[in-house]
Amino acid sequence: MRETCACACPERLGSKEAGSDTCAIVLAGGSGERFGDPRGKQFVELCDLPLVAWSILAFDRAPSVDALVVVCAADRMDEMRYDVLARIELRHEVTLAAGGATRQDSVFSGLMASPASCEFVAIHDGARPLIEQDDIERCIAAVRDDVRVDGAICAAQVTDTIKVVDDSGAITTTPDRACLWSAQTPQTFRRAAIIAAHEAALLEGAIGTDDASLLERKGKRVLVVQTPRDNLKVTVPEDLGVAEAILAARMGIS
Repeated sequence: MRETCACACPERLGSKEAGSDTCAIVLAGGSGERFGDPRGKQFVELCDLPLVAWSILAFDRAPSVDALVVVCAADRMDEMRYDVLARIELRHEVTLAAGGATRQDSVFSGLMASPASCEFVAIHDGARPLIEQDDIERCIAAVRDDVRVDGAICAAQVTDTIKVVDDSGAITTTPDRACLWSAQTPQTFRRAAIIAAHEAALLEGAIGTDDASLLERKGKRVLVVQTPRDNLKVTVPEDLGVAEAILAARMGIS
């Protein structure tokens, strides 16, 4: 199920920017069980807007983005429409797509709702409200500018020492952190390539830990684009306080 929500500013509808070739897919269908709020973390307030609104705004304002798809639970589309989208001014109309049983299912639903006219897709967790326009653009450009590349992900280099531990709690090895990166979103792909990777995973019963892993398993080239560690994912309640402090500082709110 999908539908278009005409929530964009009338004077800005249809104003396609030169070079806008990407559909942003914002995932907002998680139950947020670890967060512990019955509303779901995507709907909790962050600096006077629902948390997911900040991601939607960032992608809406990115010059490369030409279409927006928001994936949410089928029974919460009205909440997304009236409690989130109606509160923000957007350049683009938003297509709402129904989430699936798993994150992978939800992404595939978003991909099917994305317009074929967009050569690229940028898939983003709505629980990462601090993503900035410049990082979105750099991640898209990493794929657009190299025909040998099918995808790129935002990521931060690991600074902690990582231990591999067995079932008994004993350390088995300490990998070299110089080659370890913490994956974030957005993850940007050539639309045809990521759809093919999802279709192959569906056919073969493969589950990826993220979308990039579905391309990796097919031998495709995916790059890392270094982004700040503050592009954090709000998972537990204390993350919300950190996100609010960072966002307030950016806006000059004391």
